[in-house]
Amino acid sequence: MDLQHQHISYRPPEIEHAYGPNVHVLADPLALTMLARLGQRGVVQPEVGRLVEGLYRTLAHITIAAEFPREVRAVATRMVEITPRGIWTGETVASATPTVVVALARAGLLPAQVTFDFLNQLLDPRAVRQDHLSLGRQLDGAGRVTGSSLGAAKIGGSIEESILLVPDPMGATGGTISAALRHYQESVVGTPRAIIAMHLIVTPEYLDHLRRHHPGVVVYAFRVDRGLSPADVLQTKPGVRWSEEIGLNEHQYIVPGAGGLGEVLNNSWV
Repeated sequence: MDLQHQHISYRPPEIEHAYGPNVHVLADPLALTMLARLGQRGVVQPEVGRLVEGLYRTLAHITIAAEFPREVRAVATRMVEITPRGIWTGETVASATPTVVVALARAGLLPAQVTFDFLNQLLDPRAVRQDHLSLGRQLDGAGRVTGSSLGAAKIGGSIEESILLVPDPMGATGGTISAALRHYQESVVGTPRAIIAMHLIVTPEYLDHLRRHHPGVVVYAFRVDRGLSPADVLQTKPGVRWSEEIGLNEHQYIVPGAGGLGEVLNNSWV
């Protein structure tokens, strides 16, 4: 075994922040370019779907490389027919890692499918499954989000010792992930090995919600949006003045954000 492949150290580039060690806000200029295009006025299907697919393949790559367990494998290459040294041996992602992808209707369906397909390429497909949850925003009389309600669920079994992946483009208030995790805690057998939320954009309010209600959840995101914060707060490292950071408007949409991505992805404006 070549020494260089024995212990692979992988740490994706991240911005500096004070949100805690479970939060990973990636410093990826190419992903930020694609995300800027995704949120731009006038960008619609089919380009929206292609951008989301490309962004989530990148996000899945980074999340799996950084968080999944490893194993040492010996793989015979085509050169083994010529020389017995045609065997590559090194550290890879553990192929039998039990993994559950949570597909959240509706904005999360495409991200979940991309992540699920990516995992089936990499791991033993018998270790990978996809669950489906239909969740909707609950609004008060003023149009403010008060939580999320579960309409239906299709769960494939136990989550014991699984890595639970939640690919949801916008981490806004935290209501959706709370409703999803509450369902798993109350209605599904088993305790997951880890819970990882995979987002394109999150807000300081969302991260604070996780800190208070789900402190064990690991977050990967390309951007943290705090666009309604005071000007002097925007000049500080993210999280240093966390309580003064504002990323949600009065209707709990992210600013600058990307608009209603569920509507844009599905050409459905209700």
